[in-house]
Amino acid sequence: MQAVKQKIYKLVDTLPDCQLNEIANFIMFIKMRDEKNTFTGLEALSESSTDFWNNEVDDEVWNNA
Repeated sequence: MQAVKQKIYKLVDTLPDCQLNEIANFIMFIKMRDEKNTFTGLEALSESSTDFWNNEVDDEVWNNA
């Protein structure tokens, strides 16, 4: 992995300053995409875990508490 980072550093170092913002935007896009995928996965897991509690018996117990 370190070799890939070094390669990226070297490539970025050769770019003109006017292109650095574009590279930064692309990196931020990748990070946001990965975070969204993680969130979507967690969201799906939480929805499946709430299905367990969605039943008439538990609703009745909570309504009478």
